[in-house]
Amino acid sequence: MKTIEDLKNIKKATFQRVNQGTNRKTTRIVVGMATCGLAAGAEPVYDAIVDEVNKLGLTNVVVVKTGCIGVCRLEPIVEIIKPGEEKVTYVNMSPYKARRVIASHVLVGAVMKDYTIHVVQGKILNDYKIESD
Repeated sequence: MKTIEDLKNIKKATFQRVNQGTNRKTTRIVVGMATCGLAAGAEPVYDAIVDEVNKLGLTNVVVVKTGCIGVCRLEPIVEIIKPGEEKVTYVNMSPYKARRVIASHVLVGAVMKDYTIHVVQGKILNDYKIESD
């Protein structure tokens, strides 16, 4: 059985690894895995992301699951938060799109605007229109 002190240490270590705030050193990839995301295919998207991150040997990337991101009609949703940059939200993801996003955005820094719905400094990067692969 864990003590309260053990749980506090786990919380602190996890917080430092995942929520680094303004001192973030790793790229954080968040996949919406609420009921709506799972029904839309978020699990294969998550698996493709983890596989691609491992295949590319990206050690400075943390992939996490979260609950509802809030735009159910655009699920599966993936958010990428890179150090020193604004969050980019990718929508209507598929395993194929997820692998492309990792290779383009995470690996070389090129946002795939066709897959996004995101506002930067008051401007919409892309007025996303749902399309198939």
